[in-house]
Amino acid sequence: MQLESARLIIREFGNHDFDGVHAYASDPEVTEFTMWGPNTKEDTLKFLEDMIQMQEERPRTGYELALVLKDSGQLIGGVGLHQMNRNAELGYCLNKNYWRKGYASEAAKALCRFGFEQLDVHRIYATCRPGNIGSASVMRSIGMKQEGHLRQHLHYKGSYHDSYLYSILKDEFTIKSST
Repeated sequence: MQLESARLIIREFGNHDFDGVHAYASDPEVTEFTMWGPNTKEDTLKFLEDMIQMQEERPRTGYELALVLKDSGQLIGGVGLHQMNRNAELGYCLNKNYWRKGYASEAAKALCRFGFEQLDVHRIYATCRPGNIGSASVMRSIGMKQEGHLRQHLHYKGSYHDSYLYSILKDEFTIKSST
């Protein structure tokens, strides 16, 4: 499977992506707000094994895809969409050298289009920790609306964490995309 946007190729992960994935997944600044990481080399290998296995699942409900720059072929991050009934959860993670350049928003919008048009989901949602201002900005930029503040609903890295919950409905995305 492969998607394209103006500046990105969004494709399946492969074992050859180890260096690019490990560059962002092992970075403490990148993984500050994630439930995983910073990755060891073994963690990154396991991630790639799991992603390759996910590609074989039928019916397929999970998509974790590599973000690659069209102009250079450089892997800069990953984006995911996980379907449950007519809902899907969106996520993304980028190498910090590519933050604040619009790549996360571009990739998130492409995955929303895929979810609504190809998977026929009704609602796509995403969460971020309250301190992750960049992620909240991405969600708002693609038309998601904040639905709530989930208090201490996740336990990872030794403590409980809050999340902001955002979503967009199919008709909202279609209207926003056509304007």
